[in-house]
Amino acid sequence: MSKLQLVNKSFCLEKICESNYQKLFTLIPQITQIKASAIGATNAPLALHLSVIDRAPYTLTLELSHCFEQHETHAFEPAVNIKVYLDAQMVEVIRHHERPHVFQSIKSARHSIAIRDYKWSLNYFLGQWLDHCLKNNYHFNNTEQPADT
Repeated sequence: MSKLQLVNKSFCLEKICESNYQKLFTLIPQITQIKASAIGATNAPLALHLSVIDRAPYTLTLELSHCFEQHETHAFEPAVNIKVYLDAQMVEVIRHHERPHVFQSIKSARHSIAIRDYKWSLNYFLGQWLDHCLKNNYHFNNTEQPADT
């Protein structure tokens, strides 16, 4: 599989983060009103779970995942933690459950290109996943889910 070679990957990363903000708010218009958690439903067999990890005046930290039922247990995947910058209207992936946090994977600031590329791949994945969720018409109602979900 060939890799996409971008002329200005930093600019593209910024545009992906802006696009993901628009996609997220199209998917969950009332996202700022969700206190703890919510579940998005669709005709597809998997619900989309949203958990609020942290809330600040200009940011939200969220986890998005699907819930897979396996032998009477629940697996939440891909369990993507994202930071929503409400003032800048951008969304950035800060952690993916199968991959280490960006600062754990790349130890030295001298590797800024590697950090940018790593962040680009995480945010590109989020954009593709949000496109999938929008295409499958996930919708969230205004009711909160119990704290144990």
